[in-house]
Amino acid sequence: MNNRGDEPGQPSISPPDAAGGHRMELLERGPFLAARCSCGWSSPARRSRPLARTEAAAHLGHRFPA
Repeated sequence: MNNRGDEPGQPSISPPDAAGGHRMELLERGPFLAARCSCGWSSPARRSRPLARTEAAAHLGHRFPA
């Protein structure tokens, strides 16, 4: 299992965030990818995997360089 959500049918799980204890999971839903957090937050299912990952990272407070 990887942390990118690229393997069909296999959820990707991030380790708990050191600051808030959030644990992110990326879920395949057919051609879509959705993010779900241990705090109850979830993203809409996206066809764009990079967008789903970016939304998950934003929820965790990670910033990507422009």
